[in-house]
Amino acid sequence: MSNVQPVGSISFDVTSPVLIVGAGAAGLCAALAASEMGAEVVVIERDPRPAGSTALSAGLIPAAGTRFQRARKVEDSPALFAADIKRKSADEADDELVQAVTEHAGALVEWLADAYKFPFELIDDFNYPGHSALRMHGLPSRTGGELMDRLRVAVEKRDIPILCNATATTLFSENDRIHGVEAERTDGSRERIGCNALILACSGYGGNPDFIRQYIPEMADALYFGHQGNRGDALAWGRALGADLRDCGAYQGHGSVATPQNILITWAVMTEGGFQINAAGRRFSNEMQGYSEQAAVVLQQPGGIAFDIFDERIAAIARQFQDFKDAEAAGAVKSAGTIEALGDMINIPLDVLATTLREVEQRKADAASDEYGRAFLSKQQLSPPYYAVRVTGALFHTQGGLMIDRTGRVRKADRSQLPNLFAAGGAAVGVSGSKAAGYLSGNGLLTATVFGRLVGKAAAGLYK
Repeated sequence: MSNVQPVGSISFDVTSPVLIVGAGAAGLCAALAASEMGAEVVVIERDPRPAGSTALSAGLIPAAGTRFQRARKVEDSPALFAADIKRKSADEADDELVQAVTEHAGALVEWLADAYKFPFELIDDFNYPGHSALRMHGLPSRTGGELMDRLRVAVEKRDIPILCNATATTLFSENDRIHGVEAERTDGSRERIGCNALILACSGYGGNPDFIRQYIPEMADALYFGHQGNRGDALAWGRALGADLRDCGAYQGHGSVATPQNILITWAVMTEGGFQINAAGRRFSNEMQGYSEQAAVVLQQPGGIAFDIFDERIAAIARQFQDFKDAEAAGAVKSAGTIEALGDMINIPLDVLATTLREVEQRKADAASDEYGRAFLSKQQLSPPYYAVRVTGALFHTQGGLMIDRTGRVRKADRSQLPNLFAAGGAAVGVSGSKAAGYLSGNGLLTATVFGRLVGKAAAGLYK
């Protein structure tokens, strides 16, 4: 387990001005930004190849005021984006951090596009709940794997070393200043690396059952759909260093993971007019509140399962995501020419499912909110062939962590700063407030990439 020790007379095998723990999106953006400022950088990564939580996502980054939006005549601004984040978090998200990410997100997307040729596209055929404008920027495959591959290649082209198969186990500190870390290789060997500035980009604590039981008990028995390496190292180090820990009960869940295949089903199937039913064939919630809080709602249904119901028009939109195509190939997506035949395929009482569909379509026609508070934004009626996916709720990643300032420097509980310790991504507090319902789509990659770049600049600038 991660720990903090006094530096004492310890000597280091090598020293790097900027040392980064974690080669996910946050760590690699930090590495690029620090290197651009002329700093020598070393990245430590526990896996054989950089991937992290980002590789499990759709790789979408929300940003306001970009040229990609202007090309589609989308009106948006950082102020509108900030208002959306604050509204979704019930005004719990820290104002300083919200301002930082919304002001710098557009520049982040255009930086990756211009400096490193990332072929971003604006997702303009559907929108996510809570966003007042189309602002999701994605790569052609709509996968986090592609985003990670492009970040890794960009880092390699700048000759920034990534020490893979190396797990940081110990931080060495004196008078609140970090002097270096000890990393353990898979062969058992250990290496001590000194640094002038340390960036923790080692994600959150979703893979630590003890931390989940302590901070997020409602998801203790849920499917964990994040990276198993997210063991809460940053949280443990922060505790030992007296860092301010914020919003540790916050997380991003998802109420639509195909089961038993464990494949993410895009929430576009809901936003475009689909709905969820339980095993009895009845709807049970407002699916448009958000996919994060829907995870716990789905888990409360009999057997912890639900079914996504939609049609071919919606399936065609969903197929822009590789995950959905994978789900179809795995047989998770069922289809039938009539709603009765679909009900038979998924073992739902035929009359109940047909009645539920009629009720949904009547709500669309009436343009009225239903008993759960949902007003269907898409008025298009579902039409044959009909589709269904058996899904469950899952925990994706945590949103609490080390409190930081707008440059990513870690703060102590008394609001003083740890002078050369920075955090980004899941290691740092997010902008989702204190619970799952505060998560606005894209918040995870938003803070990972934007603060990744900001902490890289700040860490490199400390000693120039």
